[in-house]
Amino acid sequence: MTVKEKTGRRRYVAFTVDPLFGKETLISALRKASGDPPYVIQCREGWCIVRCTPGSVDSTITVMRNADPSSVSLRTSGTLRTLRERYPELERLRPPRKV
Repeated sequence: MTVKEKTGRRRYVAFTVDPLFGKETLISALRKASGDPPYVIQCREGWCIVRCTPGSVDSTITVMRNADPSSVSLRTSGTLRTLRERYPELERLRPPRKV
């Protein structure tokens, strides 16, 4: 059994957000904007990555716009690596890896 069979496909959406938003602040705002908020991978210094399913990309972008009207969707990808290669700031702000 492959991982995709267990977890399903995922999409990662990169955003620019208000620099005052941290991960916890963004999660709170997303909970207020939506009953079932998307998962926040990282959020620091005005850059953010959010995970969702392929069918909910548009609704994720809408929820982000409701939570932070200044947010801008930059790109959607199937891998974090692609987003971090395209936007070096996301790699620089990446949280430390869990061991």
